[in-house]
Amino acid sequence: MHDNGVGFDMQYHERMFEIFQRLHRAEDYPGTGVGLAIVRRAMERMGGRAWAESAPGKGATFYLEIPQ
Repeated sequence: MHDNGVGFDMQYHERMFEIFQRLHRAEDYPGTGVGLAIVRRAMERMGGRAWAESAPGKGATFYLEIPQ
C-alpha cells in the first residue's frame, strides 16, 4: 500500500513498528501508536514480515509478505 502523506525518515523505520511509538506529534496526526505494531506482530506469528519504505515529504509504501 502506498500513501502520499508526510512520509518519514528511514532512520526511524523500526521505531514505527514498536507499540506506542510515534514519529509525529499526536496533535498533528491522530492515532494511538499500536496499529503497525499489531500488524507486524500478526505477520511474524504467521511466518511473514511487515516493513515500510519512505522519505520525508514523499509519502510511504507499506509491505506485507505472507508465506505460502
